[in-house]
Amino acid sequence: VILEGDGGVGTIKVITFGEGSQFKSVKQRVDNINKENLTYSYSIIEGDALTDVLESINYHVKIVPAADGGSICKNRSIYNTKGDAEISEEKIKEGKEKAMGIFKAVEAYLQANPDAYN
Repeated sequence: VILEGDGGVGTIKVITFGEGSQFKSVKQRVDNINKENLTYSYSIIEGDALTDVLESINYHVKIVPAADGGSICKNRSIYNTKGDAEISEEKIKEGKEKAMGIFKAVEAYLQANPDAYN
């Protein structure tokens, strides 16, 4: 659900997670969209996924051409902690695995339904 904006930079959205998720919702801000360079950046700025340790999480996504004619999605995540709080490598790995699971599910859906995004 969009709270503010038109989908472009500065837009604030609330993402509500479905049944089976350990989190209820997050508030997300669109930070950058560059269609020419195929980059997209957004931040999680509120929500139970931040727990009591994180101030925010910044995500940077870039699509680059693959040698086989397809595409490669590169994703970088920056975890901004509150004060001197630290996050274990195990928790970061756990978060990456969950994000990859969501990405793979979306990828599989779009491959099975190519007209869904046209």
